[in-house]
Amino acid sequence: MFNPSLALPLSAFILNSFKLKMFVEHQNRIPENITVLVVSNHRSFMDALILMQALQKPLRIACHHYMGQVPILRELIDSLGCFPLAKPNQRGRRFLKQGCQFLESGQGLGVFPEGGQPMVKLSDRGEVGKFEPGFAHLALTARVDDLMVLPVAIASLQETVQYSFPVQLLQLFDSDEPLFIGSHWHPVVIYERVRVIIGHPYWITPQWRSTYQGRNRKVLANHLCDYCRQEIMSLLK
Repeated sequence: MFNPSLALPLSAFILNSFKLKMFVEHQNRIPENITVLVVSNHRSFMDALILMQALQKPLRIACHHYMGQVPILRELIDSLGCFPLAKPNQRGRRFLKQGCQFLESGQGLGVFPEGGQPMVKLSDRGEVGKFEPGFAHLALTARVDDLMVLPVAIASLQETVQYSFPVQLLQLFDSDEPLFIGSHWHPVVIYERVRVIIGHPYWITPQWRSTYQGRNRKVLANHLCDYCRQEIMSLLK
């Protein structure tokens, strides 16, 4: 069961076991006593732990559905505060409901809008894939007086890549996921040195949220989604 007081020391222990060296830039942009939705790029299983340590905040972080189906791994991610997404046909609605519950109760939330694609098919350092706008709709829906959306870039300075098992094996835990179709092996990126760069925040105020209606909903969500992606790309450069 998730215990916020244990999430930080547990994530630090795991990262220290890999002897990771981490450098955090623009820490003055990290909020205090403010509900925050952290948006980041994604290449490694270490990313969720890195976000918690960089911000020094326990975060509820969305992770892939199959992670909640694997014994031991399921208990580990639950202890860290990660919550598995639903299967593809239920994912959007369930994410919106769970995310609103976390934010409205004052818990910090972390998302990787690129999804699982960069995890299953290795991407280059500095490459940022397409962002899905679900997090933006969440930010504009959650009933939080002042919500900070915080883009964070994770820049790998030194890493190793191991190919651990055929991706098809993950179909045993999630048969509906199209990412698990193929004969390639699952890449595992292990950071050795990483720079975490905190971006300029985007504030969601009640006045701004009041315009999230009708046809304007998609326009506002796409605007926020594009802002976060462009900010992360510029930080990586």
